[in-house]
Amino acid sequence: MIDLIKQYWQPFLWGSPNHISGLAMTLWLTVISCAIGFVLALPAAVGRVTGPSWVRWPIRIYTFVFRGTPLYVQLLIIYSGIYSLDMVRNTPGISSFFRDALNCTILAFTLNTCAYTTELLAGAVRATPRGEVEAARSLGLAGVSLYRRIILPSALRRALPAYSNEVILMLHATSLASAATVSDILKVARDANADYYLPFVAFGIAAVLYAAICFMLIWLFRKAEQKWLMHLSPSQ
Repeated sequence: MIDLIKQYWQPFLWGSPNHISGLAMTLWLTVISCAIGFVLALPAAVGRVTGPSWVRWPIRIYTFVFRGTPLYVQLLIIYSGIYSLDMVRNTPGISSFFRDALNCTILAFTLNTCAYTTELLAGAVRATPRGEVEAARSLGLAGVSLYRRIILPSALRRALPAYSNEVILMLHATSLASAATVSDILKVARDANADYYLPFVAFGIAAVLYAAICFMLIWLFRKAEQKWLMHLSPSQ
């Protein structure tokens, strides 16, 4: 056990000049996927609620497909399936993108979390109190200004607790990255187990690291909720 920890402590936590650590890769996958997915989900949620039918239906189909199929299958299709198409292999820029395991992994995670976040934010937009909207319209706000100043800030505050769960679920989902040969925490744990045949120790270290990141995220979101949802707390 001591030998395993000595050899794999650096791959788990610190990495090396030539290789990023499993912890850093897991954090990077979580942050970049959630960040891009959130940016894409904002306009998609608005289009899902208020857009014309030719905008609503493609978004609806997209969210249905990515929420209705396992992320693992989505990752395999993007990592292995798309590159098998002749059109993709014969297009230089696209071919180089889909040859990179990290690119495929980030794309799969981003599309998946974007689908869930779109529906989450769309529900929050629909739940905006009519009184807030009518008061804003009485002040002359409409269209983009109405959404930018009233509806979206209100919806984002209400969606914060649910979105924190989505980020944590995305953190857990990054463990699938090892299926695309990306060296995240679980991939390092599998390598350690393959070398020393100590599954309890190897995967136990991985579990502790995932739990530590999860607790950190929970703490950060609780602080955010205390700041932005203070007005919803019961009066003392």
